[in-house]
Amino acid sequence: MSRKPFSGASRKLLLVFDVGTTFSGVSYSVLDPGQVPEIRTVTRFPCQDQVGGDSKIPTILYYDKADNVACAGAEAVQEGIERTAEENNWTKAEWFKMHLRPKRHRPASGGPYIPSLPPNKTVVQVFGDFMRYLLHCTKAYIQETHANGAILWNSVSKNIDYVLTHPNGWEGPQQTLMRKAAVEAGLVPHMGEAHKRIQFVTEGEASLHFCINSGLTTEAMLSGEGVLIVDAGGGTVDISAYCGQQKKFEEIAAPQCHFQGSIFVTSRARAYLQNRLAGSRFADDLDFIVDRFDKRTKLGFRNEQDPQFIQFTSAREREASLGIRSGQMKLSGAVVAEFFKPSISCIIQAVEEQRVASTRSITTVFLVGGFAASDWLFVQLRRALEANGIKIYRPDSHVGKAVSDGGASFYLDRLVGARVSKFFYGIKIQDWLCVDIPQHRARSRLAISHPVKGTPVLENRFSIILPKSEKVLTEKEFRKSYQSLYMGQKPNTIKIDILCYRGRSSDPWWTDEEPAQYSVSGTVEANVSSIPPIQTFNARGQAIRCLFFDVILLFGLTELKAQISWTANQVEKRGPANVVHDTSGEE
Repeated sequence: MSRKPFSGASRKLLLVFDVGTTFSGVSYSVLDPGQVPEIRTVTRFPCQDQVGGDSKIPTILYYDKADNVACAGAEAVQEGIERTAEENNWTKAEWFKMHLRPKRHRPASGGPYIPSLPPNKTVVQVFGDFMRYLLHCTKAYIQETHANGAILWNSVSKNIDYVLTHPNGWEGPQQTLMRKAAVEAGLVPHMGEAHKRIQFVTEGEASLHFCINSGLTTEAMLSGEGVLIVDAGGGTVDISAYCGQQKKFEEIAAPQCHFQGSIFVTSRARAYLQNRLAGSRFADDLDFIVDRFDKRTKLGFRNEQDPQFIQFTSAREREASLGIRSGQMKLSGAVVAEFFKPSISCIIQAVEEQRVASTRSITTVFLVGGFAASDWLFVQLRRALEANGIKIYRPDSHVGKAVSDGGASFYLDRLVGARVSKFFYGIKIQDWLCVDIPQHRARSRLAISHPVKGTPVLENRFSIILPKSEKVLTEKEFRKSYQSLYMGQKPNTIKIDILCYRGRSSDPWWTDEEPAQYSVSGTVEANVSSIPPIQTFNARGQAIRCLFFDVILLFGLTELKAQISWTANQVEKRGPANVVHDTSGEE
């Protein structure tokens, strides 16, 4: 695919950090004015020969007793590191990305096993420490790989833009926490710069960009039919539907995110093994046995008819009642297949849901992500999907850099021009009572007198600004007119909570009917000091003032942006508005 020359006025560096649940990678591009950008991948990290591959390292850190990073990435899995960590009282941090997932995706209790964060560390701090390590490795790689690398780095070190990838299910609060982690990591000096220099892209959309740039197209895609991207990673399975040709693609169904990545196969194996070993002399070896399953047995599983073996102790050890001989624990293939089953069933169901919701016929699925390397996963998906007339493909190689390279293409190429809204978005208002409206008449008994105007109003009205499943062009504005009434001193600022409705109703009206289905997506804070007030009188004959303004929301990019507008002397004027996300309870 051809790419336009960089149109900036000065040299810039683009860095893309794909911090995955189990593995992470970095892609980058040196942007020189007038030159066509080239996407490159960091392919050398410290001790990388310990983990294989050429572009990813384990998402693991060890902290010492002083809460400083002792080692990270491939260094944290080198031979003998467990003993070193034990002797020095180091604490391990892994799968920490799962602690960033939205609150609604966290089970109250009894959920799958997720390792705790280290003591005295928040998820933002751990995330920041790992991104600081990625930045250090990237700097070293560029300086050592490029001609005059040190000069090159010094020329762009103050002019770096970042793209951070995240699952389809991450929203404003998670993006805010990732920006805070970027400040912790030293990527940017403060949150103001973080908003200017950091962009986000979903892993599903990044994977689409990778597939298109890698030439992974089919006749169905070229003819304008839909294609599904299934990004099966360590923590999540992200499913996105697109259609388009060459440089113009759009979402054709609301994307999905499911917590059924490869770590949950391991988590189910842990629960089984913990129960099997309970009360035995091998119970204390659980963590090591699970680690062996994760790194060897899970990856090599191909046939449920064949027994599987976990080598975890001396060849002299045996315990017939536990299926242990020659230091190996025997598992039936059928048992191991059960560990995979919920993830496989979830993907099959999600693919069908996307086909039903899509506005185009879908006959092609691309399977990418680290979990895609599982032959058992691929074969089971192929068997189920091809029975329904769907062809499934997975890249032969370089699947590990799909998201990071795709994130760079997102920044440079912008192949997706329209997205689909996943939920209803709007604000809660007081609605003037109108008994001619059936929904008003049904709750007229709940009407109260407006505190300023004195006329009857109904509270808790959900005023929709963006409907669910709406096609959202990149620059399309969604706006609605509102008024703010007051007596006395004019307010300088207003704060409006943008609500997200996640329920099943196709026409939600009242926020108190399904309160659990509404959540605050973000709070719009705007300066209204320039809006001229209109004077009128209330029902009691008192002078009151009204501010008339429009709330403008832009959902077409990968994060919510807002403005307010008003009219003065028949001319529309606009003012900036900040979208503030509540992250309390998310860390």
